[in-house]
Amino acid sequence: MKHHHVPAVSIALIHNGEIEWTKAYGYLGVDTVKKADESTLFQAASISKAVAAIAALQLVEQNKIDLDEDVNKYLQTWKIKNSSFTEKKPITLRGLLTHTAGLTVHGFNGYAQTEELPTLIQILNGEKPANSPAVISDLVPGSVWRYSGGGYVLMQQLLEDVTGSEFPTLMQRSVLSPIGMNRSTFEFTLPFLWSEQASIGHDSSGKKISGYWHRYPESAAAGLWTTPTDLARYLIEIQKSLRGGSKQVLSKQMTEKMLTKHLGDWGLGPALYGDNNSLVFGHSGGNEGYRCLSFSYAYSGQGIVIMTNGNDGMDLIMEIVRSMANAYNWSSYKPIVKNIVTLTPTKLAIFAGTYLMNQEQVSLLIIVKENYLVAKQIWNGKDFFLYPEGDFDFFERENGYSIKFESSIDGTLTGLLLLGEKWTKI
Repeated sequence: MKHHHVPAVSIALIHNGEIEWTKAYGYLGVDTVKKADESTLFQAASISKAVAAIAALQLVEQNKIDLDEDVNKYLQTWKIKNSSFTEKKPITLRGLLTHTAGLTVHGFNGYAQTEELPTLIQILNGEKPANSPAVISDLVPGSVWRYSGGGYVLMQQLLEDVTGSEFPTLMQRSVLSPIGMNRSTFEFTLPFLWSEQASIGHDSSGKKISGYWHRYPESAAAGLWTTPTDLARYLIEIQKSLRGGSKQVLSKQMTEKMLTKHLGDWGLGPALYGDNNSLVFGHSGGNEGYRCLSFSYAYSGQGIVIMTNGNDGMDLIMEIVRSMANAYNWSSYKPIVKNIVTLTPTKLAIFAGTYLMNQEQVSLLIIVKENYLVAKQIWNGKDFFLYPEGDFDFFERENGYSIKFESSIDGTLTGLLLLGEKWTKI
C-alpha cells in the first residue's frame, strides 16, 4: 500500500455463493487518524455501469423499452442527431449497454467540490460547465466495440425520460434496496453523515484530491458510492438469478441475456471473460483518486471486490487478486509465467513513437530501454513496461496484459492493440 501510495484498501471475498470474509486496511486519508473499516465508502467509478444496467434491463422486462429499438423512440428531453451512421442502423439500448452504439466520449474527469455541476443535457451536448466533449455518433452502430461512458450518460437520460424519476431515486428503489445495498448511493453529493465515513481520494503521488473527491453527475457511468460488501451482494444476486434462485431484480432469462457475449466480449453491462463453467462477469473502475475491481465466476460461486482510494490502486488490486486466485484455487487470475524473446536494438526501435487511441485525444509514448519498451501514459504520467514474447507481441510486466503491434503490407508499423482498444501510431 505504501509503495503504491494507497492509504486504504477494502476487500470482500465471495466463496460458495456467500460473503466468506471482509477486511479493510489503512486509513481514510494519508494524514488522517480514522481507520478504514468494512463500512467505509469508496467511489465505484465505472463499476457503476454494471449496476446501472440492471435498471435498464428491468424496464426491458416490463416492456417499457425494447433492447433493439431506436432509443430516440423513447427519449423525450434529448435526441441523438441523425447522421450517416445512424441512417444505416439505429442506436439501441443493446448498443449502449455493450459499448457498440458507435458513440464517443470514453470517460469523465468529474468535478471538484467548488465547480458548478452541469445538467445531463449539458454533458450530452458538451456545453459549459461540462468539462467533456459532446456525445456524438461517429461509427455505424453495431459495427465495432468501443468503450463509451458517453453511451451510459445517454442511457441515464433514457431511464429518467421513461420512468419520470431522477436516476439516483430510481436506482435506490429498483436496484440498491432490493439487493440490500444499504451502504450505497448514486447521489453525487453525499449526505453529511456518509461523507464523514467516506474514504478520501489520492493522486499517484499520494496527495489528497482537492476537496477530498470529485463529483460525477454522470451517475450511471461513474457515480456510485458503495462498499465492497454491497458490491459483493450485487455479484451474489446475479449468481443466484442465473441459477433461478432469486428474482429480486432480474429474471433468470434476463440474467442469461445480460451474461451473453457481444462484440468485445461484453455483456449487457458487465465485461465477460472465459466460457461455460469458467465464465466470469465483472467490471473495473477508475475515478480521480480511486481504483476498484469487482468480478465473479458466474457458476462456481466465487468472486471478489477490492476498492482503494489511490490512483495507483489497480496494481495493488491485481497483486491481491493473484494471491486470492492461488489461495482459493480459482480457474483464472493466477500468476502467469512468460518467456521473453530477444529482439535486436534495431527491431525494438521500430516500436518507439507516439500512439493515439482511436477517436480519443489520449496518447501513449513508447520508448526503448535496454531489452524492453517503456510505455508512458501522457495523460497521467504513469509508466508501464512491455517485454517481447514475439516479433510483434509484447506483454505488460505487472498484470500480463498482451500488446500486439500492427503493421501495413509494406511492413510499416501502424499501431497497436491493448485491452481491446486500437491505438494508431502518429
